[in-house]
Amino acid sequence: MRITTFVRALVLIVVWGMSGSANAQDVGAGRLLAEKLCVRCHGIGRSDVSKLAAAPPFRVIATRYSVWTLEESFAEGIVVGHTAMPEFVLNPDQITNLLSYMDTLTPRTKKAK
Repeated sequence: MRITTFVRALVLIVVWGMSGSANAQDVGAGRLLAEKLCVRCHGIGRSDVSKLAAAPPFRVIATRYSVWTLEESFAEGIVVGHTAMPEFVLNPDQITNLLSYMDTLTPRTKKAK
C-alpha cells in the first residue's frame, strides 16, 4: 500500500513538473491518443459531437475544468459514475500529451488592447 502511494506520488511529481511545457509534438501525440482511445465515445475536436450522450466532448471538459487539474485522475486511472467508460491508466508522457491536446480546446480570453 505504501509503495503504491509512493509510486502515485512520484508519477504526479514527474507529470506536474512537465505541466505547461507543451509543444507541438506533445499536442500532436495527444490528438493521436485521443483518436485511439477516446473518439469512440467523446467528441475530441472543436465542433464534433460525442457518439455517446454521457460522454461530454473534450471542448466541454476543457471549459468545465482547467485540464491540467485532471493529471492526478489520469495518473491513477479515470473512473467515472457510469459503466460505459473503460478504466484507462496512462503513463506520464501520455498524460502530458493528452492534456496538452485538450488544453488547445480551452477557450482563450482575448487580451484588451
